[in-house]
Amino acid sequence: MSLPHQYIERISGAVKDEALFGDRLVRMVYSPLREKTPWLFRALTGARMSGLLAWFNYDAALASRVLGNEGFLKACGVDFEECLEAPADLDTARKVFERKILYWQCRPLAEEDGAVVSPADARVLVGSFAHQDRLFLKEKFFSFAELLGDRPSWRQTFAGGDFAVFRLTPDKYHYNHVPVSGQVVDVFDIEGDYHSCNPSAIVRMVTPFSKNRRVVTIIDSDVPGGSGVGKVAMVEVVALMIGEIVQCYSEQRYDNPQPVKPGMFLRAGSPKSLYRPGSSTDVLIFERGRITFADDLQNNQERCGVASRFASGFGKPLVETEVQVRSLIANRKPG
Repeated sequence: MSLPHQYIERISGAVKDEALFGDRLVRMVYSPLREKTPWLFRALTGARMSGLLAWFNYDAALASRVLGNEGFLKACGVDFEECLEAPADLDTARKVFERKILYWQCRPLAEEDGAVVSPADARVLVGSFAHQDRLFLKEKFFSFAELLGDRPSWRQTFAGGDFAVFRLTPDKYHYNHVPVSGQVVDVFDIEGDYHSCNPSAIVRMVTPFSKNRRVVTIIDSDVPGGSGVGKVAMVEVVALMIGEIVQCYSEQRYDNPQPVKPGMFLRAGSPKSLYRPGSSTDVLIFERGRITFADDLQNNQERCGVASRFASGFGKPLVETEVQVRSLIANRKPG
């Protein structure tokens, strides 16, 4: 019998049960199968199989007929009133996954001076690379030395800093938004695999996010009009059934989308990219001593009595908080 997985809903403070999509399959793939038949494990977590699963679940006629309807939307907790398109137009699973929302109405932007906002509707854990910090997590979700690829200068920039891991589940709104205002100084792709971001897979795989294919965007917020929290690395990580990360920055709503390039100024809260499709993860990394995470995220994370698979797997209280895109996750540290 599988362990349950719970998280804390930020708005209400309530403990919620997560219905993990494809949980039985994920537990099978990340069982001793990967040691006994490594060739099969590599095949199941490769680009070809990930693309095939995505096609079957989101594009095949059967999946479209079964999943692309109001019943599926309700089962996923999709709020019709948030959607830019009418429910009748969301007639395939892919359209549901790639839906746009009236974020300027239903996801208010935290506009405090020096605010860092959530890049996604997601479940978040926060941590630090500094040993003296109570949030210190030693390479549970990714290897810091590997996550940013072959970029020694960026590893040096972010050494000893803080990070936040945002886990997007398949039912979520899958546009990523900019976490801080600032100028893009670097953007690069890193090739890799397509491991699941199911909590069981993360615990068993160890550091999966630095093994998966990902896009890294470095934003300098210490520029005129910026958020003033130093350089921020935004790492968008593919997962099982995520075949593509489309860079499509729009300063106003979803109008005139542009690929993200060095030299661009990005405004906090604006749409930046879209995952196509499944579950996926964003990682934000900050320079040392530049931000302080919101108190509730830190307190929730250490809360006892919540059935978190991360807590069971890593041997310490480790509870996610469900946050909304554009909501406050951290503030600029004074001084």
